[in-house]
Amino acid sequence: MTTTRGTPAVHGAVSPAKAQLLPVAWDGDAPFPGRWVGGVSLVVAPLLLGAGVLLRLPFHFFFPEQLAARVEHPGLVAVSYGAFAAGTVLLWPGLAVLAVRIGRRSPGTALWGGVLAMLGLFARTFHAGVDHLAFQFADRQGAEAAARFVGETYGAFHVFSALNAAIMGGWLLLAAGAWRAHVLGPVRASALAATAALPLGVLKGTTPLSVAAVAGLCLALVPLGIAVLRNGPAPGRATALRWTVAVTAVLALMTLVGRAG
Repeated sequence: MTTTRGTPAVHGAVSPAKAQLLPVAWDGDAPFPGRWVGGVSLVVAPLLLGAGVLLRLPFHFFFPEQLAARVEHPGLVAVSYGAFAAGTVLLWPGLAVLAVRIGRRSPGTALWGGVLAMLGLFARTFHAGVDHLAFQFADRQGAEAAARFVGETYGAFHVFSALNAAIMGGWLLLAAGAWRAHVLGPVRASALAATAALPLGVLKGTTPLSVAAVAGLCLALVPLGIAVLRNGPAPGRATALRWTVAVTAVLALMTLVGRAG
């Protein structure tokens, strides 16, 4: 048995019409992560990264001042670093959709750019974990003691140290591939390449370069995400409401379970 496109039918698969309305599959870009998850990622993740960068703008770039800011403005710093970490994690579906689109005309660039950029997200997530631990230290022992500890251990080797170059190289390859494959025009491809300039490592504050980098990421990816979401029928209100309630409930449950250890 085959589908109308001549590809093998899968028993129990979601019908094409239904797949376009549900965030489970979409054959326009990739069956995984799909149109809705990928499109939302492309829109929301860069905005979260931008919010995280801008919220820590008043504080000096280096880690002693970041730790002092945590003690003096705990809520603001927590939201800033939390938004940045969430944006980092949520960006992977959008990267997958972008790499698939690039791969139609430039498969090699899409492969290595996508792999390196994804590895870079893993490295930034590791940095976020170290940031969290350092902030807990500052909350309990004070900013000066936390700064001494971070300073003494800053250069300690970890397996994720090898991925620092991937953080920068992946964006440059994806930008070149997006321009060659006509996924992005020259201006937006250049903006995507600017993401490579976003500072990396533990307890990094904001510089003008950081603002330019996240602005380039937003310029490159947010319009692409909107285009992905619009490339197909919109779900009805009942369907959207059901999925919103389901996702919210699952996230709340996961948060409670995570807090319980």
